[in-house]
Amino acid sequence: MGLFERHPDNPIIRPGGLPWRRAVTFNPGVCLDDQGRTLLWERTAPALRPFQCVIGLQRSEDGVHFHQVGSEPVLTPAQLGSPHGSVQDPRVVRMDGRYLMTYAYRPYAWSSTPTGVGVPDSQQTAYPGFSGDDAENQTRSGVAESVDGRTWHHLAWVNEATVDERNVILFPERIDGAYVALRRPSGMVSTQAAHAGTPGVQLSTSADLRTWSPLRMVLPPAFLWESNRLGGSTPPIRTAAGWLVFYHGVETTDAALRAVTYRMGAALCALDDPTRVLARCPDPLLEPEAYYERVGVYIPNVVFPTGATVVDGVLRLYYGCCDTAIALATAPLDHVVDEVLRHAI
Repeated sequence: MGLFERHPDNPIIRPGGLPWRRAVTFNPGVCLDDQGRTLLWERTAPALRPFQCVIGLQRSEDGVHFHQVGSEPVLTPAQLGSPHGSVQDPRVVRMDGRYLMTYAYRPYAWSSTPTGVGVPDSQQTAYPGFSGDDAENQTRSGVAESVDGRTWHHLAWVNEATVDERNVILFPERIDGAYVALRRPSGMVSTQAAHAGTPGVQLSTSADLRTWSPLRMVLPPAFLWESNRLGGSTPPIRTAAGWLVFYHGVETTDAALRAVTYRMGAALCALDDPTRVLARCPDPLLEPEAYYERVGVYIPNVVFPTGATVVDGVLRLYYGCCDTAIALATAPLDHVVDEVLRHAI
């Protein structure tokens, strides 16, 4: 619909260079620091077989041109308990004088073979001490903290090891004194294990980031472009009209080829009770259109926003493209809010 303008230098961050980011870089967490610089935590991998992801840090003075901070990743699966694992899709907020990162973690990284048309063929990889049983390799969501954005300490797991869950995203401030998180438990991606309905965006709260309240549904699937599943995208953004919540929707376009399309939608939720949805766009606000969003190393037809900042009233949206590179799109924040408000519930 043309609401967002893609940066002419897209993709602004590309794989290559350091060995641990040689294959891909995508799905970043983003925050502004005290000096107004943009910090970006990238999910990277040195190879696809095994697809062992780590988190690196980049920094920018203008939010467009980034440079690597240090020569080593800032968060690795070894730091979380398994040298054979994968740490993925960081989302970062600043609260209480620190950075808080939520991330997905698998103790044993898959090996993946892209098909060029859909979801890659993936299989469990043989590791010492690993039986190969999917039940031992569920995705957990964790929370880590950092004072400087570079040195991270694991705080807690959000879900049990027996439940597969990713897309845990913290709100950037407490509500009624509690931490609040968007969540999305689902069946195993590798086996398509049974799940009670299509996964949607849910919410829970915590007093200490360790113990969480029962889940409450916020955004169930409602439109065709969300029919496979949906989950949170960036940390919610406070506006006068409510919490601006971006989320990704996945549509299966060819089941035989396992071809899918990832798009981004938006909703507004009440500031005092974000389980109350005030407005929700029936159509995506961002979808694969540019070449780098339709063709990539890992999976085609993917835009996957995971970080956003607001500078001088302009929303900067950072997103993964085809699980390959990172792009930037911008829009006036008030224009985005006005568009969502057109679809009040």
